[in-house]
Amino acid sequence: MNLLPDDLVILAERVVRENRAANRTIALAESCTGGLVAAALTEIPGSSAVLDRSIVAYSNTAKHELLGVPIDVMETFGAVSIACAWAMAQGVLHRTGASVSVAISGIAGPDGGTAQKPVGTVVFARAIKGEAEEDALAEERRLDGSSRAAVRHQAALVALELLLP
Repeated sequence: MNLLPDDLVILAERVVRENRAANRTIALAESCTGGLVAAALTEIPGSSAVLDRSIVAYSNTAKHELLGVPIDVMETFGAVSIACAWAMAQGVLHRTGASVSVAISGIAGPDGGTAQKPVGTVVFARAIKGEAEEDALAEERRLDGSSRAAVRHQAALVALELLLP
Protein backbone atom coordinates (compact mmCIF):
# COMPACT_ATOMS: atom_id res chain seq x y z
CA MET A 1 0.00 0.00 0.00
CA ASN A 2 1.45 3.36 -0.94
CA LEU A 3 0.37 6.62 0.63
CA LEU A 4 0.77 8.70 -2.49
CA PRO A 5 -1.86 9.33 -5.18
CA ASP A 6 -1.87 6.69 -7.89
CA ASP A 7 -1.10 9.17 -10.70
CA LEU A 8 2.14 10.20 -8.96
CA VAL A 9 3.22 6.59 -8.43
CA ILE A 10 2.36 5.56 -12.00
CA LEU A 11 4.31 8.47 -13.48
CA ALA A 12 7.21 7.90 -11.07
CA GLU A 13 7.38 4.26 -12.19
CA ARG A 14 7.63 5.42 -15.81
CA VAL A 15 10.35 7.94 -14.88
CA VAL A 16 12.39 5.25 -13.13
CA ARG A 17 11.92 2.73 -15.94
CA GLU A 18 12.72 5.14 -18.78
CA ASN A 19 15.68 6.79 -17.07
CA ARG A 20 17.11 3.41 -16.17
CA ALA A 21 16.80 2.34 -19.82
CA ALA A 22 18.48 5.60 -20.89
CA ASN A 23 21.22 5.09 -18.28
CA ARG A 24 20.43 8.47 -16.71
CA THR A 25 20.60 9.50 -13.07
CA ILE A 26 18.45 12.17 -11.44
CA ALA A 27 19.02 14.92 -8.89
CA LEU A 28 16.24 17.14 -7.56
CA ALA A 29 16.11 20.58 -5.96
CA GLU A 30 12.70 20.82 -4.32
CA SER A 31 11.19 23.76 -2.51
CA CYS A 32 7.37 23.96 -2.50
CA THR A 33 7.04 20.21 -3.13
CA GLY A 34 9.01 19.53 0.05
CA GLY A 35 10.38 16.19 -1.15
CA LEU A 36 7.15 14.94 -2.75
CA VAL A 37 8.89 14.20 -6.07
CA ALA A 38 11.57 12.18 -4.29
CA ALA A 39 8.90 10.41 -2.25
CA ALA A 40 7.11 9.38 -5.44
CA LEU A 41 10.32 8.11 -7.02
CA THR A 42 11.34 6.16 -3.93
CA GLU A 43 7.99 4.36 -3.91
CA ILE A 44 9.30 2.50 -6.95
CA PRO A 45 11.46 -0.59 -6.45
CA GLY A 46 14.77 -0.05 -8.20
CA SER A 47 14.63 3.74 -7.92
CA SER A 48 18.10 3.73 -6.37
CA ALA A 49 19.44 2.96 -9.85
CA VAL A 50 18.33 6.39 -11.06
CA LEU A 51 17.73 8.73 -8.10
CA ASP A 52 20.98 10.22 -6.86
CA ARG A 53 19.47 12.70 -4.39
CA SER A 54 16.85 15.30 -3.66
CA ILE A 55 17.71 18.46 -1.80
CA VAL A 56 14.77 20.15 -0.11
CA ALA A 57 15.84 23.77 -0.01
CA TYR A 58 12.82 25.53 1.39
CA SER A 59 14.37 28.72 2.73
CA ASN A 60 16.36 31.25 0.73
CA THR A 61 19.32 30.51 2.99
CA ALA A 62 19.13 26.82 2.07
CA LYS A 63 18.83 27.65 -1.62
CA HIS A 64 21.99 29.72 -1.33
CA GLU A 65 24.02 27.43 0.95
CA LEU A 66 23.05 24.05 -0.52
CA LEU A 67 22.51 24.91 -4.18
CA GLY A 68 24.58 28.04 -4.70
CA VAL A 69 21.67 30.26 -5.74
CA PRO A 70 23.07 33.78 -5.66
CA ILE A 71 21.46 36.00 -3.01
CA ASP A 72 21.10 38.79 -5.57
CA VAL A 73 19.00 36.50 -7.81
CA MET A 74 16.53 35.93 -4.98
CA GLU A 75 16.56 39.58 -3.92
CA THR A 76 16.05 40.82 -7.48
CA PHE A 77 13.65 38.23 -8.90
CA GLY A 78 12.39 36.35 -5.85
CA ALA A 79 12.65 32.71 -4.83
CA VAL A 80 9.67 31.97 -7.07
CA SER A 81 11.23 33.04 -10.34
CA ILE A 82 12.59 31.41 -13.45
CA ALA A 83 16.03 32.78 -12.56
CA CYS A 84 15.95 31.12 -9.14
CA ALA A 85 14.67 27.78 -10.46
CA TRP A 86 17.33 27.82 -13.18
CA ALA A 87 20.05 28.46 -10.58
CA MET A 88 18.63 25.68 -8.38
CA ALA A 89 18.68 23.17 -11.25
CA GLN A 90 22.21 24.15 -12.24
CA GLY A 91 23.36 24.09 -8.62
CA VAL A 92 22.15 20.57 -7.87
CA LEU A 93 23.42 19.27 -11.21
CA HIS A 94 26.91 20.69 -10.65
CA ARG A 95 27.06 19.36 -7.07
CA THR A 96 26.24 15.79 -8.09
CA GLY A 97 27.16 13.20 -10.64
CA ALA A 98 23.57 13.14 -11.93
CA SER A 99 22.71 13.24 -15.63
CA VAL A 100 19.62 15.41 -15.25
CA SER A 101 18.21 17.73 -12.62
CA VAL A 102 14.85 19.31 -12.01
CA ALA A 103 14.13 22.21 -9.66
CA ILE A 104 10.76 23.32 -8.32
CA SER A 105 9.89 26.50 -6.41
CA GLY A 106 6.47 27.99 -5.94
CA ILE A 107 3.67 29.41 -3.85
CA ALA A 108 1.54 26.56 -2.50
CA GLY A 109 -0.62 28.78 -0.30
CA PRO A 110 -2.95 29.46 1.21
CA ASP A 111 -0.90 32.60 1.95
CA GLY A 112 2.06 34.17 0.21
CA GLY A 113 0.51 35.01 -3.13
CA THR A 114 0.49 38.44 -4.73
CA ALA A 115 -1.26 39.94 -7.75
CA GLN A 116 1.88 39.25 -9.81
CA LYS A 117 2.50 35.80 -8.31
CA PRO A 118 -0.75 34.34 -7.01
CA VAL A 119 -1.04 31.11 -5.06
CA GLY A 120 -0.43 28.32 -7.54
CA THR A 121 2.49 30.06 -9.26
CA VAL A 122 5.24 27.46 -9.61
CA VAL A 123 8.50 27.65 -11.52
CA PHE A 124 10.36 24.66 -12.89
CA ALA A 125 13.78 24.19 -14.41
CA ARG A 126 15.56 21.22 -15.93
CA ALA A 127 19.25 20.92 -16.66
CA ILE A 128 20.99 18.06 -18.45
CA LYS A 129 24.69 17.32 -17.97
CA GLY A 130 26.61 18.12 -21.12
CA GLU A 131 24.04 20.58 -22.47
CA ALA A 132 24.88 24.25 -22.58
CA GLU A 133 23.48 26.08 -19.55
CA GLU A 134 21.54 28.42 -21.81
CA ASP A 135 19.73 25.38 -23.27
CA ALA A 136 18.27 24.45 -19.89
CA LEU A 137 14.49 24.50 -19.69
CA ALA A 138 12.91 26.98 -17.29
CA GLU A 139 9.25 27.92 -17.11
CA GLU A 140 6.57 29.39 -14.89
CA ARG A 141 3.17 27.77 -14.59
CA ARG A 142 -0.04 28.78 -12.89
CA LEU A 143 -1.45 25.67 -11.23
CA ASP A 144 -4.83 25.17 -9.57
CA GLY A 145 -4.43 27.09 -6.33
CA SER A 146 -7.57 25.73 -4.70
CA SER A 147 -5.52 24.05 -1.95
CA ARG A 148 -1.95 23.64 -0.82
CA ALA A 149 -2.17 19.90 -1.48
CA ALA A 150 -3.45 20.51 -5.03
CA VAL A 151 -0.56 22.84 -5.87
CA ARG A 152 2.05 20.44 -4.48
CA HIS A 153 0.47 17.45 -6.24
CA GLN A 154 0.30 19.19 -9.63
CA ALA A 155 3.84 20.54 -9.24
CA ALA A 156 5.17 17.05 -8.50
CA LEU A 157 3.45 15.71 -11.63
CA VAL A 158 5.00 18.43 -13.79
CA ALA A 159 8.43 17.77 -12.29
CA LEU A 160 8.12 14.04 -12.98
CA GLU A 161 7.11 14.75 -16.58
CA LEU A 162 10.23 16.92 -16.96
CA LEU A 163 12.33 13.94 -15.89
CA LEU A 164 11.19 11.76 -18.79
CA PRO A 165 13.96 11.25 -21.37
